[in-house]
Order: sequence, then structure tokens, then C-alpha cells
Amino acid sequence: MDLLIPYHDRYQAGRILAGKLRAFQDPADLLVLALPRGGVPVAFEVAQSLHAPLDVLVVRKLGVPGEEELAFGAIASGGVRVVNEGLVRRMRLTEGMISRIEAREKSELDRREQAYRGGRPAPQVRGRTVILIDDGLATGATMMAAVRALRPQDPQEIIVAVPVASRDVCDLLRREADHIVCPATPKPFYGVGRWYENFSETTDDEVRDLLEQAARKPVS
Repeated sequence: MDLLIPYHDRYQAGRILAGKLRAFQDPADLLVLALPRGGVPVAFEVAQSLHAPLDVLVVRKLGVPGEEELAFGAIASGGVRVVNEGLVRRMRLTEGMISRIEAREKSELDRREQAYRGGRPAPQVRGRTVILIDDGLATGATMMAAVRALRPQDPQEIIVAVPVASRDVCDLLRREADHIVCPATPKPFYGVGRWYENFSETTDDEVRDLLEQAARKPVS
């Protein structure tokens, strides 16, 4: 059942989401991966509740010029690129425009990889159950890129879990992920931020602090 009121913040949303993920709890092979930055506080609560390790999978949205919140695609670690060709045609985006946007976002992706992980290697996902978490899904472009970045690494299962999303986007992602977990799919959707009382920006420092906290707590 959809929530009737917004979540207070990403941490509360993570605790509620964790309750919906109990069926997937298996510390032997479970891995929680957050899409930074906003997905990290949500994923932190899930990882703590399920006693699972936490890491990040960096994905960058490719936004339409002048309407940057409208994603025409996304890129992810490992060279994955997802593009909505229909939207590209409707917005009359040229290859030159796309290349410039992608280059800028690739630079930010690399910066975040270094800032959040430093020299630490990405976690091994082969044979593991991976829960991919963000704070919500509007177009689904970044989550689609994340799923496609993981699939060639041969995880046992990919579970997409978010506190709130568009129903249409959930239907789209069911073709890509093994499971979709989303407690709230309001209609009309309006946007992710509409469903949080506090939707302040998650900072790089907050991401690093949460990852360090998670690393210090042993998985039981």
C-alpha cells in the first residue's frame, strides 16, 4: 500500500525499506550498493538492518540542457551508457551536445569514485545477491545504468530497492532487474523530492562518513 504522507527523511525511508527486504536477508552473500549521493543514507539503514556490507556504485545522470533534472540517459562505472533515444529525438539533442554532457559527467563520476572509495577496489559481486538502492526513481535512467553495469559481473540476483518511484518506471525496470521492491508508487508522481519532508542535499562528507561507519561495524 502506498504511504499517505511523505517520508520524514532518507534515513526514515531506509528503515521502512529495510522492513520490506527481510526476505532477501542472507549475510553470507548479500551486498548493498547505494547510488550516491542521495541513495547512501537510505542504503546505510538497509545495510545496518540486514547486517550486510555497504558500498557505492557511482552513476551519473545525463540531463537535458536547461532541464537538467530531466534525464535523457546515464553513465555508470565500467563504461556503461544508457540513452533514451526517443527523448533525445524529441529534445533535438545532437551528438555534439550529448558528447559534451557525457564528458562533463564522466569527470564528475571519476571524482566521486576517488572521493568515496579512494584506492579501495570495487567489491566483488560475482555470485552475490546485490541490492541496488537509491532514494527514489523518476525516469529510472540512473538505476537502469546501474543494473546494466552490474549484470556482466555475474551476480546471483539484482534487487532494485527504493522508497518511492513512478509505477511506470518500476514496470520498466522489472525487465532488467530480478526483483523490484518499492513501498510507495504514488500517482500522480510529481518527483522524488515531493515524497520527503526533508530532501536536503546529501554531501560528499556525509557519504564518506556513512561508508566509514558501515565499514567499522562487522557484518554478523
